[in-house]
Amino acid sequence: MSVWLPSAPCTPGACVEQARAAAAVPRAVLRLTAVVVLMLAGVALSPLGGRIPAEWVRRWSRAIVRAIGVRVRISGTAAPAGGLLLVANHVSWLDIPLLAAVRPARMLAKTEIRQWPVAGALAARGGVLFIERDRIRALPATVARIAEALREGAAVAAFPEGSTWCGRAQGHFRRAVFQAALDAGVPVQPVSLRYRQAGGGPSTAAAFVGEDTLLASLWRVARTRGLIAEVETRPLIPPGAHPDRRGLAAAAQPIACEPAWTHAAVVTGGPQRPPTAAGHRPTRGYRQGDATSHDVAMDDRRHGAALTPQGMTRAR
Repeated sequence: MSVWLPSAPCTPGACVEQARAAAAVPRAVLRLTAVVVLMLAGVALSPLGGRIPAEWVRRWSRAIVRAIGVRVRISGTAAPAGGLLLVANHVSWLDIPLLAAVRPARMLAKTEIRQWPVAGALAARGGVLFIERDRIRALPATVARIAEALREGAAVAAFPEGSTWCGRAQGHFRRAVFQAALDAGVPVQPVSLRYRQAGGGPSTAAAFVGEDTLLASLWRVARTRGLIAEVETRPLIPPGAHPDRRGLAAAAQPIACEPAWTHAAVVTGGPQRPPTAAGHRPTRGYRQGDATSHDVAMDDRRHGAALTPQGMTRAR
């Protein structure tokens, strides 16, 4: 694993809360079965490619999220047609179908995703841009490929934080992917993703962080009752609104879900502790990203810890 790749201090033991009200095991199994059926249907139809109406893709994406028991609330204006860079903060594997519910797009993914059961085949057939994240020398070619897709009128979806975060704290948007939007002369559509408990505040149950496995995350979400995914499409950033990728990345960066939340300590190898009102103590076991766009976060080679009001992030 390259030392330049962004990482987050979030881990399941330190950040991810257990379900306050768990669904019964049979219901959770039924939810997972429904998700698998929908995914297999997507694999079967994926050879049709662009012939599938975008509205069908949106409905299918929302159906996946609803099938596992998560309610979806989408607010803001509809994303425009034509070449478009779609960017969002990154919390969970659920972020991928949620972005597709906003607008179907070509995702950026690490090459390892090809090996995932069902999802890997679906991604390969769906036009995903697979990237070798450990090869920093491949970054210029990666940006060029994204810009070419944007010029051709495609929407490209990316998670510029470069790593999944728990949802209470979040990382900074890395700049490289925004260079592709500048080169192609296309707008940027920022999207904010939040997960909440019904009748309560932010929830980390959907977070896919640290040493968490996909199966464990799937089961946790399937057993969580009253989980709500909030998707906000923020104001579109038109071409030319910012002269460089630094300004464009800053403009697209979402406001922290909980501005006062911080990771209470630097990363150590000490024992894990559950979240507290004052914050939580991270431990080793970062998730160096999961499904998308972390390859394009490698433009910042400097590393080291920095404590900020939005949580501990890699220094820029």
